[in-house]
Amino acid sequence: MAGAKQRRNARVATGLAAVAIAMVGLSFASVPLYRLFCEATGYSGTTQRASAVPDQGTASDALVTVRFNSETASELGWEFRPLETAVKVHLGEQREVFFRATNRSSETVTGTATYNVTPTKTGIYFDKLQCFCFNAQQLGPGESRDMGVVFFVDPDLLTDPGTSDVRTITLSYTMFRAPQSESPAEKPNAAANPPQKSAVN
Repeated sequence: MAGAKQRRNARVATGLAAVAIAMVGLSFASVPLYRLFCEATGYSGTTQRASAVPDQGTASDALVTVRFNSETASELGWEFRPLETAVKVHLGEQREVFFRATNRSSETVTGTATYNVTPTKTGIYFDKLQCFCFNAQQLGPGESRDMGVVFFVDPDLLTDPGTSDVRTITLSYTMFRAPQSESPAEKPNAAANPPQKSAVN
């Protein structure tokens, strides 16, 4: 009897340990899993990444207005703004716009951008082909850079009953100082970022 009880207690203890290990694993995985979920579904206004625009036959005559918004964390010491506040695009049309970042501080600083679109329900239909936001960006003291975003709005926006009424989308960026774990020596990946050009203040 005592032996059976000990074996049962051992099984319970093993099960509890397994649950604890699983919970720790999930806690570490939850952030990247949540990010993947948002990227796959457009949840919370998360935009999509695409490798090519749709076939030209799928392009639409319908127009939407895409507005651009930017915010900058005070500790970054940068000025960051869109060079155009809004553009009109045909659904399925590839378009490129630029944001200008200027390092107003006296030190080299690496920034990284978070982004989303509103209405948030349009996130699944807003596709980026290239974006400065895919990598950390480093600017020296006083340096300016025009950073491009290449995107299109999926024509399926109009066939989805939940988004067929949308005619204006706002793409928003917030630029933060990159975490210390990100090496300032990192260079933007040319495959993930469009060509960037120096800007004159």
